[in-house]
Amino acid sequence: MKINTENLKEDMNTVSKIERREFLKIGFLITGVFAGGTVLSLASNIRGAFASTGEFTEKYPYKPHYSMLIRQNLCVDCERCIEACTKTNEVPSYGYRTIILEKVVPDAIGQKREFIPVLCNQCNNPPCVRVCPTRASYKDKNNGIVMIERKKCIGCKACVLACPYNARYFNEEVHAIDKCDFCFDTRLSKGEKLTGCAAACPTGARKFGDISDPNDFVYQMIHQIEKQVWVMRPEAGTKPNVFYMKA
Repeated sequence: MKINTENLKEDMNTVSKIERREFLKIGFLITGVFAGGTVLSLASNIRGAFASTGEFTEKYPYKPHYSMLIRQNLCVDCERCIEACTKTNEVPSYGYRTIILEKVVPDAIGQKREFIPVLCNQCNNPPCVRVCPTRASYKDKNNGIVMIERKKCIGCKACVLACPYNARYFNEEVHAIDKCDFCFDTRLSKGEKLTGCAAACPTGARKFGDISDPNDFVYQMIHQIEKQVWVMRPEAGTKPNVFYMKA
């Protein structure tokens, strides 16, 4: 299935799941950068992945600093994460807080499918916050999650257009923009340690953690130097808090 430019202009609450998956081929650039990198690339590329270096922690002193690591090749497209998210956060049938993109890549015997979970990147430099005329979108000063104050949202969709990750939609039930907030209202603020999607993932493809804690699994994985770690669309300068790697 191919999407023409008119499809991409449609409001995302009218776009099917298949179309959102196919959006990867046109709208998403997954650029390999290193959070830990190899020995040769460590110095030059660690800033590109926006991991918790000294300058980073001084500028973004959130504690906890919530983050997610997607071990992309462990995703089997079972969609348990989407089901858990939908149930936990009362996502309407036309909405989404997380999706799984799909692409076909060549391998030794022909082609294979790869699945790529996508959600709000909880950016350290979020364009959605900058363009919001009512300040309904904001970055929590304590934990760094990008939040939406529904009573301030006027549904202008400026933030939807500004988001490089296509992570927002208009929720007709609450008359406001909605997106992933790492289940802060529904789980984290109630004492749960994991997001709904991370808790439901049967393969461990989604790992939720705190990159202000050197003992945290996510922190350790994005700072190791053996395997490549990348972020979505680093050229957008959003400084994401969602990282990707191969398990």
